[in-house]
Amino acid sequence: MWTLDELVERVREALEAEYPGAPNGRVRDLPDRRAIRWYSTIGLVDRPLGMRGRSALYGPRHLEQLVAIKRRQAEGLTLAQIQAELTGLSPSALTDIAHVPPGLLVMVDVEAPPDHSPRPRFWASPPAPAAPPAPASTMPPAQPFTGLPLGGGVLLLVPRVLTEADRDAVAEAAAPLLDLLAARGLLVAEGSIDGSPS
Repeated sequence: MWTLDELVERVREALEAEYPGAPNGRVRDLPDRRAIRWYSTIGLVDRPLGMRGRSALYGPRHLEQLVAIKRRQAEGLTLAQIQAELTGLSPSALTDIAHVPPGLLVMVDVEAPPDHSPRPRFWASPPAPAAPPAPASTMPPAQPFTGLPLGGGVLLLVPRVLTEADRDAVAEAAAPLLDLLAARGLLVAEGSIDGSPS
């Protein structure tokens, strides 16, 4: 897995050969750390795979997502359009859009030097007492969430996977909410970078 800085460097290497660059001065050629965190917050890029200390860790899918975003921005698409395209995209379709050189997708684990100390005799020690289980009523249910872009920078999180019919029905029902948000000036204009990095 890669740190955020290592991920940014791999994005740069992936785009170096065949990237025409941003279509205008409002879009960065490469995403910076802040932009990647923003993309993750709005569901455009997957959340980190895990943590090492205080450093978030990323993998090949994150690299493909970021390169695909930059390639689509170079074609003139807005983040909202890109999010609509990439949401629910199959891994093979994402690979086709990103077109990342295969060597950059390989994750190399750096192993620690071998430990030559004797192995502990785990069978010789009594087991630690088990903690009592938490009452079922206090345990939150584990549910997958799906991000559904509604437009204007609004992302609706739904605690299940949506069908195409679900997406259409929610989009239609969300129209009054989007009108209210627009009237209050709470939406991000299409193609705008106000309130979010590009």
